[in-house]
Formats: sequence, structure tokens, C-alpha cells
Amino acid sequence: MISFRATEDEVAFANVVKEFAKDRIRKLAREAEVKQKVDEILIAEANELGFLSLELPEEWGGLELPLISQVQIIKELSYGDLGVLQGFTGSGDVGPLFRLQREHSQFQALKERFRSQENPTTAIVDLTNIENMLRHSVSMKKEGNGYRLNGITEPVRLAHFAEELVIFAKDEACNSLIFFLENDQWSVEDGDYRLGLLASGLGKIRFENVPVSKLLAFGKEADNLIKKFQTRHYILQAAKEQGLMEAALDYATEYTATRKAFGQEIAKFQGVSFKIAKMAIETRIVRSLVWDAALKADEETSTAYGSALRALHRAHRSVRFVTDAAVQLLGGHGFIQEFPVEKWMRDAQAQVALYGQERDILTIRGEELLKENVEVPVE
Repeated sequence: MISFRATEDEVAFANVVKEFAKDRIRKLAREAEVKQKVDEILIAEANELGFLSLELPEEWGGLELPLISQVQIIKELSYGDLGVLQGFTGSGDVGPLFRLQREHSQFQALKERFRSQENPTTAIVDLTNIENMLRHSVSMKKEGNGYRLNGITEPVRLAHFAEELVIFAKDEACNSLIFFLENDQWSVEDGDYRLGLLASGLGKIRFENVPVSKLLAFGKEADNLIKKFQTRHYILQAAKEQGLMEAALDYATEYTATRKAFGQEIAKFQGVSFKIAKMAIETRIVRSLVWDAALKADEETSTAYGSALRALHRAHRSVRFVTDAAVQLLGGHGFIQEFPVEKWMRDAQAQVALYGQERDILTIRGEELLKENVEVPVE
């Protein structure tokens, strides 16, 4: 039987992370949003505590923690503020790829920079999904032994801060490719997600006849690597959404328990208590799915990818409900910037838009179930 109870060490460390998230991250969240960049001192503090290197290999100077440990830490950091967490520079979303391809020759210069604590900022662009390819409007054309890249992407996290890019793509023959680009080979335009995650460096990346020479993987090798990467990546994003949900739930619960209307606490009204209960249920469901997926990924089971898709799909749906419900429970205060819930609702919307619509995730999950040829229980 799988246990979802954290160990004593995990609980103790998670409490340390939560205090940092509440005392440092949450207090600087509004400032980061206004400046559209996270404070450098806060980034340095997070890096010194190891929060920016949870996924990086040990030989790169990272902690290389199991996913089940990472999701607990990531969740607590997001409890402070998802927008700040997504604005932390460094390896960003590419950490799982560095872990999977730690000895690749193209990454050796980066490895030395991370070892020396330079922490270069790397962004990732995923163009492999058909729906994403249509939205991104980026083309890959064969030219001799290489390729040429043209077009503009949808908003990408850390685009404005990135020194390197890792790109997942498909060529005209639908062969999967993973390649690496260094600085000065692209330009960045402002992204469209103006509502939330304003400190995360969102931007559209424009390629104008960019030559592709640093190929990391091609064909079946690239397909397998992308799937392994996405398994870890989806779980980590779902954990971030879980942290945001817990923050909104706790804030709304405390608010309704202390505010009064018609002579009694708001929380005692049946409609309010029902909504709080539903928010708590959704948060617990996402927690269980994230932990289950993390354990399967650590064990490298054949169902890990499907579990990651399931966790992210439910997290996407639930984080929007919980943050929106928190705003509603605060009434008029929910839309005032002195209260954090309006920002959390905006960040939730941007997060979902950035990491895949539920419909796309559900389509991929259905394809996986058909490949596995397993019975799906219907209740």
C-alpha cells in the first residue's frame, strides 16, 4: 500500500520552507508584480537555501531530490506566491531535462556555470503538440544537415530573462527534435498574459531564420526523452498549483471565520460553509494525485506519464475553481489589491494558459489509455 503520510524530516523541512514562503515570498509578491521582476536579494536567498536547485544533478551543484520530496517543497513555496515562484531565475522549467541528460556534451559549459553558482537562466519552448504548433506559428525547415527556425511563439516563462533556450519541436516530416540555442539568436516581445504571473518574465520569442546546429536528440530518442521530461515537468507544475490552492483556501477560511454579517460569522452561513468544504475537497484531491504521480515517477513505472497528465488536468481545473471561490467569499474585498486573492486568481488563469488547456491534456491522456489497452472504471 502506498503511504501519503510525510516523514518527520519531510514535515520539518516543509515547515521551514513555509515560513520562508510566508515571511519573505508573500511579503514581496506585490512589489515583484509591479516591477515585473523578482527581487535579486530574494532570488539569492532562495538559491542559498537550495530551492532553485531541487531538480539539478548533484554534479551540477544541485540537490537532485526525489520528486516526492520536491513536490512538498515546491507546494510550500507556491503557498507564499506562485507569481514569485515562477519568476525565480535559473534552470527554470528545464531542470528535468538537465537531470535526464546530465552528461550530454552540449550541456557541459552550462554544467560548469551551475557548479560555480552562476545559475544561468534557461527557458524551454515546447512546440511538439499539434495544437501548440498552430498557436505558436513556428516553422522548422530542413537545410542541408541542419534546420532553419522561423516564427513567433506563444508566451514563454522566463523569456525576458533567458540566456539559453531548449526547444522541443517537430520538423516538416514530423520527426521530433530537441535542440539548444544560446543568446543573441532570438528576440523577445511582450507576452499576452497580462492578467497574471507578471513577474515571471513572460514573453513571445521570435526566430528569424535561426540556424539549428546544437541538436540534443532526434526521432525516437527525442520522443522518449520528451515524454520522460514531461512526466516530471507536469508533476512539478501541478504541485505549484496545489500550493496556490492551499493558500487561497486558508486565506478564505480565516477571512470567513473572523468576519461577521447579520450578527454571526460568515463561515456559519450554509452556502459559505459548503463552498469552503468543496474548496478543501478539491485541494485534497489534487494533493493525492500529485503525490501518487510523484511516487510513480520516482519508481519509473510505466503509468507515471499518465498519472502526471491526470494530476495536471485536475490541478488546472481545481486551481481556477478554488482561487475564484476565494475571491467570491471575500465579496467586494476579493477584488481589492490589499487582499492577495485577486492576484492569486489572475495567476491561476495565467498558469493554466501557460501550461496547457484541460482539453489538450485530456486528449493526450485518452491516447495514452488507448495505447495501454486498460479498462477505465466508470462510476
